[in-house]
Amino acid sequence: MRKLSYYIALTIDGFIAAPDGTADFYPIGEDMTQYLATEYPETLPTHIRRMLGFDDAENRHFDTVLMGSDTYELAVQEGNTSPYGHLRQYAFSHSRTEAPDPAVEIVASDALDRVRELKAEEGGLDIYLCGGGALAGTLLPEIDEMVTKVYPIVAGSGIPMFVADWDGPLRFELADSRTFSNGAAVLTYERVRD
Repeated sequence: MRKLSYYIALTIDGFIAAPDGTADFYPIGEDMTQYLATEYPETLPTHIRRMLGFDDAENRHFDTVLMGSDTYELAVQEGNTSPYGHLRQYAFSHSRTEAPDPAVEIVASDALDRVRELKAEEGGLDIYLCGGGALAGTLLPEIDEMVTKVYPIVAGSGIPMFVADWDGPLRFELADSRTFSNGAAVLTYERVRD
């Protein structure tokens, strides 16, 4: 069975973006950028991969990406209707019925059912949940791994890592950790299932 991995940047107070959805306050670090581009090249949007010369980089972990409606709308507003053209793309939305690009499938039905179907597919790589907090909250029961890029920033307010009404707690255990010169850490957690 394929894994669902929530790969996300966040502040030390648990926010993934400012209240308006922007996330331009994360400090860039050359060593961290190199590590992420090498280890997780498929998580870079297609236009960024092109700019960095990673167009042909092989997908190492994921072949499918899931985006919440706000995450996808930010890309569309920037003129990027197929932000992850090197992956199968799903945008979960109750307001949008059709994507402006045929490479993106809009999912308006039950998100948990659709993700369970994707996880049950044979073969392939894992599934990348890139945001946002509301979709992550909905899919929390199906998240098998979290790769959190924790930056030394206190945002004070914004979009939390999980926007959900769920019964917890859910246990995860630390599987890997790395620190970088910009003060950030990449922490990988695996779900503990009974």
